[in-house]
Amino acid sequence: MSLFLRPLVSFGVLISATLWAQPREGLIAHWPLAGDVRDYSGNGRHGENHGADLRAAGPDGKPGSAAAFNGRDAWIRIPGPEIPLGAKDFTLAVRIHTARESDDLPGDILSQYDAATRRGVNFGLLSLPGCLGSQPNDRNVHFGIDQARVEPWLDHGRPGQAIYVMALAVYDGALYAGTCEELGRVYRFEGERGWVDCGAPDRANAITSMVVLDGQLYVGSGKYRLSGSAMKDTRNQTAGGSVFRYLGGERWEHCGRVSPETETIGGLGVFRGKLHATSAYRPAGMFRHEGGDRWTPLGSVDGRRSEAIGVHNGSLFTTVWDGGGVFGFDGARWSNFGNVPETTQTYGFVVHRGELHVTTWPKGKVFRWGGTDTWHDVGRLGDEAEVMGAAHYNGKLYAGTLPLAKVFRYEEDTAWTDMGRLDFTPEVVYRRVWAMAVFNGRLFAGTLPDGKVHSMAAGRVATVDRSLTPGWHHLAAVRRGGRLEVYVDGVKAAESAAFAAADYDLTCGQSLRIGVGEHDFFHGRLADLRIYDRALAAEEIKPWSQTR
Repeated sequence: MSLFLRPLVSFGVLISATLWAQPREGLIAHWPLAGDVRDYSGNGRHGENHGADLRAAGPDGKPGSAAAFNGRDAWIRIPGPEIPLGAKDFTLAVRIHTARESDDLPGDILSQYDAATRRGVNFGLLSLPGCLGSQPNDRNVHFGIDQARVEPWLDHGRPGQAIYVMALAVYDGALYAGTCEELGRVYRFEGERGWVDCGAPDRANAITSMVVLDGQLYVGSGKYRLSGSAMKDTRNQTAGGSVFRYLGGERWEHCGRVSPETETIGGLGVFRGKLHATSAYRPAGMFRHEGGDRWTPLGSVDGRRSEAIGVHNGSLFTTVWDGGGVFGFDGARWSNFGNVPETTQTYGFVVHRGELHVTTWPKGKVFRWGGTDTWHDVGRLGDEAEVMGAAHYNGKLYAGTLPLAKVFRYEEDTAWTDMGRLDFTPEVVYRRVWAMAVFNGRLFAGTLPDGKVHSMAAGRVATVDRSLTPGWHHLAAVRRGGRLEVYVDGVKAAESAAFAAADYDLTCGQSLRIGVGEHDFFHGRLADLRIYDRALAAEEIKPWSQTR
């Protein structure tokens, strides 16, 4: 396959012919995003700009060679007929830049997807802060297709002697679980080989939370009171309240106890490049890690306990176990965003279609934030009483419940679809689906009281199960026969499970959107976005991705 060089002129900006050497055959759309939103493939698929800054610096450092997206409302629409992907091979290729210190989600790169029919393609970076106490996914490349296909739940067994799978996180190519049992532990999922014990970081009965920061896995410990789930407490009543960094094997580095009075970490999250933690029980508080074992107390609102840490559009958000409110923190000051209707406790956060959603007790509802202190009811999940962990996966929002440990999928308005029950433990008051994560192209969920992990698949998804580092990268998403592939900087980094090509006709009747999708608006810079109606070979992608 020959490579080609050609100059591009747009709004007086000359894109050097020596900048990128790129394949030409099969090119059906090309947006350099260098000063304009025109299509340079010759097919006339010119864009409509909705707020993207076309003066941004690209990989060469020159202004006007990339488009910057603010993560809030900037995007580009490609009007007219949808890009004809159908059931054929294709390649999506783009250069992408994200910053290390962010106060927003990285979001979707592009989408051509119909949520009503669950049909089309989703491509972006997945981060899920506020999935209860954890951020299970951090900057994971997510490439999914669907034609309304669902595969049933798989039972992946019980990590150790878990009563409660309280945390899940994707780290360095693997899925990790934090448990509540007599001595809280961390386990790594090894597929058919089951769960590998990664040790007990603390002497408390629970690892309550997990997060990845700068390519490192951190966990929070706690003395979880199982009586809050109408169960008998463990014999071990040792206080936790510490944070640990994983060193590999069964080794952990102590990063300090957030305060002498804190016995249980409620949530861990990252905001503007810093690790933050909340206290699940009184005394209430949020804390910022300053390195080593040092933590700065950031206070609370009226002594009310914060739990989950969410990040959205420039602010850190916390759910509240006292009074059913939601609080915001801008790095210096707290804000009270009001009490959520029909709610005495708020639990987790998830961003869907660019808007913040919160899960609640005791009506089993999810609410969408309308700004200031306004909350919109988006429905009750069956007859359930509590909604806990929620995740975005292949274009749709999923949430777990109590008392029957079900998972529901959000459709439209106030409609939810029951995706099944995961815990059938008899003669207990409550069963929970608490923790969620997207790993190896599947949605995973952890339960109480049987302490198991389950997973399901919607469509086909290839996920890069490592955090994408900040800065410029070249990404290529390839549909090749019965597989999806993702290349990062020219190296194949992910592959989906196999599928029958005829089962996935992606014709959906929707226009292509750049910088936005069903999850969130993109926050970063994009350059040289291309679509091919064939699967590029690895030897074509590698030299192209490595030129600048």
